[in-house]
Amino acid sequence: MKQNKLQTILFSTAGLLLVFIALTGLNLIFSPVRVRLDLTADQLHTLSDGTRKILSKIDSEVEVRLYVSRSENRMPSALKNYAQNIEDLLQEFRTASGNKITIKKLDPEPDSEAEDAAKLDGVEPVSLGQMGGDPFYFGLAVSLAPETKAIPFLSPQREKLLEYDLARVISQVISTNKPVLGVMSALPVLGGPAANPMAMMQMGRQQPQPAWVTFSELKRDFTVESVGTDVDAIPDSVQVLILVHPKEITEKTQFAIDQFILRGGKVVAFLDAMCLADNRSPNPMGLNFGGGSSLPKLLESWGIQFDTTKVVADRTFSRELAGRDGRPQPVPAFLFLNGDGVNKEDAVTGQSDNLWIPFAGAFTGKPVDGLRADVLLKSSDDAQLVDGMTSQFNGGKILDEFASARTNYPLALRLTGKFKTAFPSGKPGDTNATDVLKESKVDGAVYLFGDADFLYDAYSVEVNPMFGIAVPRNGNLALVQNLIEQAAGDVNLVGARGRASVSRPFTVVQKMEAEARSRYQGKIEALNRKVEDLQNRLNEVQVKKEGNASKIILTKEQQEAIARFKEDQVAARKELRQERRNLDVEVKNLENRVKWLNIALMPFLVSATGIAFAIARKNRTNAK
Repeated sequence: MKQNKLQTILFSTAGLLLVFIALTGLNLIFSPVRVRLDLTADQLHTLSDGTRKILSKIDSEVEVRLYVSRSENRMPSALKNYAQNIEDLLQEFRTASGNKITIKKLDPEPDSEAEDAAKLDGVEPVSLGQMGGDPFYFGLAVSLAPETKAIPFLSPQREKLLEYDLARVISQVISTNKPVLGVMSALPVLGGPAANPMAMMQMGRQQPQPAWVTFSELKRDFTVESVGTDVDAIPDSVQVLILVHPKEITEKTQFAIDQFILRGGKVVAFLDAMCLADNRSPNPMGLNFGGGSSLPKLLESWGIQFDTTKVVADRTFSRELAGRDGRPQPVPAFLFLNGDGVNKEDAVTGQSDNLWIPFAGAFTGKPVDGLRADVLLKSSDDAQLVDGMTSQFNGGKILDEFASARTNYPLALRLTGKFKTAFPSGKPGDTNATDVLKESKVDGAVYLFGDADFLYDAYSVEVNPMFGIAVPRNGNLALVQNLIEQAAGDVNLVGARGRASVSRPFTVVQKMEAEARSRYQGKIEALNRKVEDLQNRLNEVQVKKEGNASKIILTKEQQEAIARFKEDQVAARKELRQERRNLDVEVKNLENRVKWLNIALMPFLVSATGIAFAIARKNRTNAK
């Protein structure tokens, strides 16, 4: 008997040991294999098609160096989980690239070779005061000789855009040439003669205008070339054409832009309904009436309208500004967009905030078949279209007569898809041309903004007159840089989406709560009306005064009425409070029921399934 018990113990121990060895061996064998099933509604943990297309273009080994300070006293604990998410995403990139991406994890300890490498790569230590601790490293660099691009700090605020940011820097290092930007403008954005030569001569100055800071900054990362406003064709070297206030643009030039888009070029157009920067011909009173600009032939073919006589006035996104007399005046058409006016889900505008957009026009219409419109910037729904001239000089009248359209006007949008020519009959003035493109072979991208002053120094930066250093006033400059960076990059960057937030609302619970609230809402509103009615009746009680004396004379009936109204008010308010408490209790009970259902349901189902299997097995055993 003892021998049998000993054998049982030995066999059980040996069996457990064999199972452990088998599991360990299988884990070692299959650990390099990354297989996941993404069951989330928005495929949160699956690389987008745009990212995969970029990774498929890698033909040489790309090295990613991830610099993360691992020390307990240096790395804020709040970033540790995010660091792991970054490592997981990099592994996904490596797999999708066919293992052509090499990942190096480095810990830049003080005075170490890793720290020297980080600084050479452009990754500098950061110190987050609100998180405490010593300065730490949390960035990465991507290299494909001779190019190296860095993300100096992997901000957790850009977690939703992490996939896009990584795809962007990889796209930059595998690109062989520096992108060329063509700039076409009716304004001296790249520098040039004084805006109003006659006025300057009268003042004894004839100094040329410097380039706008926006374009000076773009020259750091791109080759910037000027393109005339009356050209027959856009140079082949240009990859992105930037249009700034294309005032009175001819059909010949619009045809050149049309063909540029159809052969794969990308366009960023800053149109305007009331261009304040266009002050070349001020009126005798010194006032600037600006002027409108559009791409009428092209917009019409795309299904988009842009009215150059109307600007957007918005009560939510406007402020008072100093008038000519120095006193604050309402200017409802000078928009100050916060996060509510930008598309937070788009990689271009996802981190944008505090944008100044003076006297912008709005885009209307629906894109034609084959094109898709993504709104990047928009007004609030408390907005309307107003006359451009009135908006500049009579903001008070606009507010007095304001009639909200209750719609969000698109201020900037991106068109993507296969574009068709706006000139089906051929080149204007030359119908015999045989090399006219009719449709793009690949998806293209056109960015449309309803304002050009958005770029102007006066509304985007503040320049120190002594040192000539420009400091951003707002988020305008950062948005333009991000926009041009996407447009100049791989076309697949448009499809390399930011990852949606993993925080998802419980829509079923919200619906149930809304139904519960609706059942009480009628009672609560009726009681509110009753309380208000009693207050009004109480106010209507006639109170008489004797001469100028302060003594208030009330009749017995009036005193009784007041007492009765006060008692009714107390009772109504008490009932109102009770109904609100009942509503809160029901909503809370609903939340608790759903919470316990979620917590207990799965263990219950697992237990029930196990019991069912055990009973079935026992029945089969007994049957034998």
